[in-house]
Amino acid sequence: MNSTFKRQTLSLPFFVISGIQLNAMLNNLKIDSESEIPKYKQVVKLFISDIEAGIFKQGQRIPSINETSEELLLSRDTVEKAYVHMKKKGILLAVRGKGYYVNQVNVGKKLKICLIFNKLSNYKRSIYYSFVRTMGNKASVDVAIYNYDLDEFESIISNNLHNYDYFVILPHFRNENASIGEVIRKIPREKVLIVDRFLDELKDYPVVYQEYDQDIQSALKIGLDLLQKYSRLNLVFPQSEFYPPYIVRGFKIFCQIHGLNHSIIDRMEDAEIRHGEAYIIVSDEDLYAFIRRIKQKNWTLGKDCGVVAYNENPVKEILCDGITTISTNHEAIGQLAAQMILTKKFERIKSPFQFIRRNSL
Repeated sequence: MNSTFKRQTLSLPFFVISGIQLNAMLNNLKIDSESEIPKYKQVVKLFISDIEAGIFKQGQRIPSINETSEELLLSRDTVEKAYVHMKKKGILLAVRGKGYYVNQVNVGKKLKICLIFNKLSNYKRSIYYSFVRTMGNKASVDVAIYNYDLDEFESIISNNLHNYDYFVILPHFRNENASIGEVIRKIPREKVLIVDRFLDELKDYPVVYQEYDQDIQSALKIGLDLLQKYSRLNLVFPQSEFYPPYIVRGFKIFCQIHGLNHSIIDRMEDAEIRHGEAYIIVSDEDLYAFIRRIKQKNWTLGKDCGVVAYNENPVKEILCDGITTISTNHEAIGQLAAQMILTKKFERIKSPFQFIRRNSL
């Protein structure tokens, strides 16, 4: 079940300025009565301009509706419409009995976002392009790579704490028991969004996550009718590439539940490919090595042996007349993460996982 994360955007005491200061600021505001732009939108534009210029700061009270109405010679209804509009946009915060306060100062500026990836891969590229496409022109997005190294990860964060509005983090490390939470908590909590992996030590943080052990079980169950025609099911899981170990656990549970002979193989290049068996291959490198050897044997996938690849990409749709895949929706992960930032609705969301049936099984 998703749970919404509420962020405190303003706290007491507020910044309050004198009536003289308010009037001085308002004297600089101009409304064009001849413009085709509605007057309330002109009021919005003027206040946004002052917020961006630093005249009004975070948590500071702006002139009251009556004060602005008098200074700009506008009806109270017009000014109130402008204030309500800015409130709906999250620019202002209304406090009962006190007035309106500046809720955010980066109104018209692009957000600066840092995507922190464990490595570059087709999967990560899909997340990146989907994220950037969803953010559009509302953000500039940088990518940092830490290569599964906790020290490098900590260095990236320490050197950029004040450079970004948000950090979107994919937390995968050589040591899965590393003290990841201690490092991530160095970042102000409201700037952090976790992607791809749920961390128990950060369970109150927003996240778009995979549930690796459950995902592989549910996906393979969809293709159980195809898998059962093979004498053995082999998971090719390279230990040196630091894939989540939960994949192995989920695979073993699936095979035990359904009474399937099974084994775990480290690398495809070291394994013998046996007739009548099926292979679930996590690494693309192992997949391509597997296909080369199948062609050398002049075997037909789906007949002489079967293969399921982990993580969908366009190449697998056309390779060998179609490779069956089990995969999360990479584009959906990037899109969901970007939408959280754009809407400021921070939640825990499980990313969709699917079994794509093709000719290789």
